[in-house]
Amino acid sequence: MVEQQYRIGAFAKLVGLSTYTLRYYEEQGLIKPQRDPAGDRFYTLEDVKWVGFILHLKGTGMRITELKRYVELRAQGDQTIKMRKALLQKTKAQAEAEIAELEANLQVLTHKIDWYDGKLKQTIDQSEDFETYLARFE
Repeated sequence: MVEQQYRIGAFAKLVGLSTYTLRYYEEQGLIKPQRDPAGDRFYTLEDVKWVGFILHLKGTGMRITELKRYVELRAQGDQTIKMRKALLQKTKAQAEAEIAELEANLQVLTHKIDWYDGKLKQTIDQSEDFETYLARFE
């Protein structure tokens, strides 16, 4: 059974990226399409999975240099598992810190909205400023 092959345009649609982005990822060494006898690039379903994983890592905030390092380590085989794990743990810690910061910012927004609601419904004294209101929750 012959594996399905996708030209760059079809593959771009399949993974939700532009052909420009795919070529950029190729230039950066993040993906390595195969070539047919004429030298034209093609991709397979395995490439779909790989691009999906790269996009997950990118979605965590992993920088392109870190993505490249991960790909380099992966290409070296299982002897780099500890290094890859450390890179992923670092990325996870950074993502968790960003989430915590976002949650704190959302909490302030929620309190600000609640403060406005209280002002509009007159359940908060008109003289109470937001800083005083916010101090209630510290």
